[in-house]
Amino acid sequence: MKILGTPRLALALGLALLLWASGFAGIRVALHAYSPGHLALLRYLVASTVLAVIAGCTHRSLPATQDIPGIALMGLLGFTIYNIALNYGELSVAAGAASFLVNTAPVFTVLLAISFLRERVTAWGWVGIAISFVGVTIIALGEGKGFSFSPHAWLILLAALSTSCYTILQKHYLKTYRPLPLTTYVIWAGTIGMSVFLPGLAQQVRVAPPQMTLVVVYMGIFPAAFAYVLWTYVLSKIPASIAVSFLYMVPVFATLIAWVWLKEIPSAMSLIGGAIALMGVVLVNTRGR
Repeated sequence: MKILGTPRLALALGLALLLWASGFAGIRVALHAYSPGHLALLRYLVASTVLAVIAGCTHRSLPATQDIPGIALMGLLGFTIYNIALNYGELSVAAGAASFLVNTAPVFTVLLAISFLRERVTAWGWVGIAISFVGVTIIALGEGKGFSFSPHAWLILLAALSTSCYTILQKHYLKTYRPLPLTTYVIWAGTIGMSVFLPGLAQQVRVAPPQMTLVVVYMGIFPAAFAYVLWTYVLSKIPASIAVSFLYMVPVFATLIAWVWLKEIPSAMSLIGGAIALMGVVLVNTRGR
């Protein structure tokens, strides 16, 4: 509690992590009625609307014209590609395993930072990177139901890579913009990128069971919009390095939520691989730089 400072801050952090974790199970549920593309677009139309209301209430201005291309690229990487790849990946990959795979993103971020930001990594960092990829391989084998790799697992790794690219690009723009306005602009841009899936969306909403549509609306309001608002509040109160360390709890929460909500128990190989992958991620972020 001393690290987090106040009960309000601890509550905000806990809710953000739980909301993000619930999104993995929510995707698995909604895919029974929506295609991956329509699911992503509807979810982020809802999120964009919520963030537009928040922006209107706070009298937020639009981004500078010269920054729009960069914001568009971040939207494409961090939300369009990320969500499409994740949704297609979860067609066959369990929610818990998907969350473990996505949370290898910090490892990809470090590799990109070495290449583009000239950051240095210690020997322990390279050990952590190697451990993470061993864990990822075990998860992919586990989700492949034997000693074959699951193609959908690699789509989720693509999602992790795309959000890592977004993180690297974001570093430049965070010098100019506060986290919440920047995230709002990027989500709007990402939603525009998803508009290629607009044909047929209205028809799918009409034929989908109402409870499935409510799940998508929930994911748009809470994991996609409010969780970012809460996360921004957390980042305003404690150092980012401390806040990010709590993200390691997301796969644990996601696995528990999927077990309760979906009765989905990941394979032993996926759990072992997930634990190994997270060990590598923790090592990279604590001893690697």
